[in-house]
Amino acid sequence: MGWVHATHMWRLDQAGLCRMAAVVDIDTDKANRFVSRSGCGAQVFGSVEELIAANVCDATMIVTPTALHRQHAELLVRAGQRVLLEKPLTGTLAGDKEFCEQLDREYPSAVMLAFQRRFDAALQYARELMETGTIGKVFKIYSALEDSGPAPNGYQSDGILPDMSVHNVDEILWLTGRMPDRAMAVGSRIYSHALTTCEEDFDDAMLYMWFGDDLLGQVQVTRNHVSGYRVESILYGTLGQIQIGRFDQRPDAIVVEAFGKRGASDPLARKIFPGGKGGNGAPEFVDRFGPAYKRELEVFLECVAAGGAFPTSHRDGLKAQQVISAGMAALKGVADGVDVASI
Repeated sequence: MGWVHATHMWRLDQAGLCRMAAVVDIDTDKANRFVSRSGCGAQVFGSVEELIAANVCDATMIVTPTALHRQHAELLVRAGQRVLLEKPLTGTLAGDKEFCEQLDREYPSAVMLAFQRRFDAALQYARELMETGTIGKVFKIYSALEDSGPAPNGYQSDGILPDMSVHNVDEILWLTGRMPDRAMAVGSRIYSHALTTCEEDFDDAMLYMWFGDDLLGQVQVTRNHVSGYRVESILYGTLGQIQIGRFDQRPDAIVVEAFGKRGASDPLARKIFPGGKGGNGAPEFVDRFGPAYKRELEVFLECVAAGGAFPTSHRDGLKAQQVISAGMAALKGVADGVDVASI
C-alpha cells in the first residue's frame, strides 16, 4: 500500500502539486528501490524520528501497520506536520476514543483519515443521483468488498470487520449522513483462513446496521472471492435502485446505473468511470480505486497548501469503529441471547 500511495505522490510531484521530499521505511533497501525506479530523487530515512530530525517536509502520509498508526501520527503532528493517515485510526474502539480525545484537545485539524471511497467518482455520482431523488426515498444500502485471497502471511489484522468493513461502513455513513442506532454482525471461517499465517477472526462476515425503522445498511466482506476482487454497492429506493460497479475479472471501467420500477424500458441514468489500470503485480484493489487514491491525496495536498480543514478526519474513523464494535458486541453476545447492540 505504501508503494501505491508513493507512486501517486510522485505523479502529483511531476504535476507540480507538491515536492516529494522523502520516503521512510524500516526496510531502507525497499525505499531505495522505489526512489531508484521512480527517479523521484526523494531522500530515504529508516524511521519517522529521522524524518522529523531532517526537517525536510510539511506534510506526511502514514502507511504503516495499524498498531503503529497512533505512535507515528503523534510524532508527526507534534512536529507541526499535517498528516494523511491510512485507515483504520488505531484498530480498536478504546484506542480510537482515546486518540480522538487527544487530537480534539491538542491537534484538532492535523489529521485526515484516508477513506478513499469518498473521493471515488462513481460513488460521488451515485450519491448525487440519490440526493436529487432519482430513486425516491432510499431505504436500504448494500455494500460488498470481497478479496480474491487471504490476508498476506504476517499481516497484522484486528479482525476482518475492523480491517475490511471500515471502508464499507464509512461509505454508508457518508452516503446517508446518519449514524445507525443498532448493529449486528455474523462471521465464519470457511476457506482462506487456512491459507495464510495471518491470524484473523473470520474470513467471511456480514454486518447489519439499523437507522431507526426507515433505513437499513448491509455490509458483506470476505477473503474468499477466488475469482477476483469484487466491489459492489446498491442503493434501494421507493422508485428504483442505483447499482455501483459489478464483478469483472479484468475491470477497466466502473458502471453506475439507476433503474426505475419493474417494467421501465431504459435506465434512469447511466455513466461509466475509468478504473485504475494497476497492471501486472499491482494490488487488485488498484484496478477499482486507483483514481480515488490519487484524488484523495490531491485533496489532502490542496488543503495543506491552503491551510484549510480536511474533508475527513479522525472523528470519521471513530464513528465507523463505533458501528463495527457494536456489531461485534452483538456477535459475541449471541450465546447470551443478545440480538443487536446499541451504538
